[in-house]
Amino acid sequence: MESKAISRFARNSYRKVNQVLSLIRGKRVSEAIHILSFVKKGSVALIEKTLKSAAANSGHLKNPELIFVKKAFATMGPPIKRMRPGAQGRGNPYKRKTCHLTIVVSDKRG
Repeated sequence: MESKAISRFARNSYRKVNQVLSLIRGKRVSEAIHILSFVKKGSVALIEKTLKSAAANSGHLKNPELIFVKKAFATMGPPIKRMRPGAQGRGNPYKRKTCHLTIVVSDKRG
């Protein structure tokens, strides 16, 4: 049985989140949480929270050795538009990146 958790509009770049997700794809949930505890990236807290939510949605939060991370991916979200002071009193626009994170867990290795 599959269950998933989605975290939307997170203030992280989807490319940086996908770097961390590649470490846990296909692993047991307990092993994935253990791996995330040693990774020094800013997106680890978001990924760990979403992974625990997906495990809770499957009903196996008490025993995470029974479920595997089947799919884990991040897609680009809408950019947040901001302004920065520029030359001669002008404003220079820039965009803050956001992402949508999806983690699917299953009782079968996928």
